[in-house]
Amino acid sequence: MKVIFMGTPHYADTILKRLIEADGMEVAALFTQPDRPVGRKRVLTPPPVKVTAQKEMIAIFQPDSLRDEEIVRQIEEIAPDFIVVAAYGQMLPKEILQIAPCINLHASLLPMYRGASPIQQSLLNGDSVTGVTAMLMEEGLDSGPILSWSVTKLQLSDRKESLFLKLADMAAELTVETLRNFSSVLPLPQCDAEATYCKKIRKEDGLISFELSALQIYNRFRAFEGWPGIYLENGLKLIDLELYEADGTPGHVVKILDDGVVVACKKGALKILRVQPPSKKSMDVLSYIRGKRIGVEDLFV
Repeated sequence: MKVIFMGTPHYADTILKRLIEADGMEVAALFTQPDRPVGRKRVLTPPPVKVTAQKEMIAIFQPDSLRDEEIVRQIEEIAPDFIVVAAYGQMLPKEILQIAPCINLHASLLPMYRGASPIQQSLLNGDSVTGVTAMLMEEGLDSGPILSWSVTKLQLSDRKESLFLKLADMAAELTVETLRNFSSVLPLPQCDAEATYCKKIRKEDGLISFELSALQIYNRFRAFEGWPGIYLENGLKLIDLELYEADGTPGHVVKILDDGVVVACKKGALKILRVQPPSKKSMDVLSYIRGKRIGVEDLFV
């Protein structure tokens, strides 16, 4: 079974590695995004899938666009049995969709959370379950018929990074299973009336205020783990925090504990453990409030 794989981040890399390991599967080519500058020094860095493909001597393509006639011709020449897509970052044009069945591994239970950030959106909404859907692609945004799915429970302790890893492992197994059973699967059309959408995450999405409920802030904290993180109007990043049962004036310190500071929100409170002031390294919150001379009932800024 000859497969072209299209994907970019670590989520996609987990699926790619499982395809490479699977008996009877040949990954004939990888399509991924161009190398991007990363970090403060803007070091040109390849996507994780490219590193894997290089080790396995798999042909690599990094086009700026899939609409180039030459790209379509190259895919036709490879003559894949399937094109597997996972967090690639580009829409597939009709010319490619017609070459072979294109199967997308979307990190939500479609038709929920069509779009760019389904994992973050499930955390933002405080969902109790999530999962991965294998979908037969069409020209619409994540709107194609469903081939198979896998479901998992979501705990309040789940955060973005751990959830990415869990769903990537689920998607990897689902990919192999779906390809092997493709001929016997009856695609299930999605109900567009039940569809919801999620947008690309931007830095400004991390801005929070204690006028939100503690649960809303906590859900943003776990959804935006790593980047963009969550931060206050003055630029102070909240690096680590927990939910805490207390009441008080929003934004004011309720308690100072041995390991953190309890700050009231519009509803409930948060125990803040670590912070990072603008242009400084992260620090424990007790060091921060000592430097600012913040005490109980003071505004936490």
